[in-house]
Amino acid sequence: MSRHADEPPEGGAPPSWHPDTVAVRASVPRTPYGEHSEALFLSSSFVQHDARSAAARFAGDEDGFIYSRFSNPSVAAMETRLAALEGAQAALATASGMGAITLLMLGLLQAGDHVVCSRSVFGSTIKLLGDIFGKFGVETSFVSQTDVREWKAAMRPGRTRLLFAETPSNPLTEVCDIAALAALAHDGGALLVVDNCFCSPALQRPLDFGADIVMHSGTKFLDGQGRTLAGALCGTRELIEGKLLPVQRSAGISLSPFNAWVVHKGMETLALRVREQSARALELALWLEQQPAVARVYYPGLVSHPQHALAMAQQSGQGGAVLSFDLGADGPEQARERAFALIDATRLCSITANFGDTRTTITHPASTSHGRLSEAQRQAAGIGQGLIRIGVGLEHPSDLQADLAPGLRAAGA
Repeated sequence: MSRHADEPPEGGAPPSWHPDTVAVRASVPRTPYGEHSEALFLSSSFVQHDARSAAARFAGDEDGFIYSRFSNPSVAAMETRLAALEGAQAALATASGMGAITLLMLGLLQAGDHVVCSRSVFGSTIKLLGDIFGKFGVETSFVSQTDVREWKAAMRPGRTRLLFAETPSNPLTEVCDIAALAALAHDGGALLVVDNCFCSPALQRPLDFGADIVMHSGTKFLDGQGRTLAGALCGTRELIEGKLLPVQRSAGISLSPFNAWVVHKGMETLALRVREQSARALELALWLEQQPAVARVYYPGLVSHPQHALAMAQQSGQGGAVLSFDLGADGPEQARERAFALIDATRLCSITANFGDTRTTITHPASTSHGRLSEAQRQAAGIGQGLIRIGVGLEHPSDLQADLAPGLRAAGA
């Protein structure tokens, strides 16, 4: 039977399609009803043709949807689109970004294994790897995000299974050399995992630089409007379907069909949003560098950023939509008070620890996203009490500057 010209092809997207086209067309095949906007399948289970078909599908001998804990058309559509955008063979959706990391560890590690991780990653990732999985005999060494020599020195022959990086990092926007870490991992018989939620595939595709697995918090830019929680892992079919899907099937770290549908639709405007938000973030970062109260701005799009050249090479020439800045102060207590006062003086920015929204957010990392870490862990990660993070949205830059200006004047007084 012939297919209508705009119906998604089998496998999501042909290699000739531009990423902008992939973002709006890659999906699962339409139903017989011919819907133009992808259908939402709010069903916990799926009826089989007969008992033999049911047995074959449960055994994995026949393709087909069975039970929404591990197979649902709405979730499959989201996975298909994200895999195509990342240039991956397959993707697996989870209930959150942290759920994706949990599934990754459960599927690939066992007691006695070792992980090397950047100490600059999201605070919950540090807690999960260092504390929770540590209880089950998985050891993690935390190293400098940017010093490949530290990564190499931390590796343990025969035991190191994963290298885990987040680039740019949260919240200091440190950029690691993905290709260098991939080579190091592969030389040591390990896999490189890259958290790509700061850039999304709109700006950066870690698999193109040699990474083995890309992890996402779809809660951020993939959704793009702060509506839902979601996570995902992208990689080869062998890793995703052979190693991780069987664990999800039993453990139930699953994304709901509705949330998958929301993220699936959000990805249609991903590139447009991220490119525009990045441009506005750069304008805001340049303005912040000129403010007397600001001691330092952390943003890969700035020439002053230590990894600026690397970021421009890896991130399609854009810095992303998240930046941080530090307020100078005599001590941590004064720095915290200044940061709190500046945040409280804003009226347009939303005081919330999320980012990737169309609305600009502002937060104090030391007491929110990294608040559960010890002071020593925060200091090791370079997160001081005067640090403020902004997830730039789609408001006009002049309005954001006007919103921050009163607090900055007070902080510099």
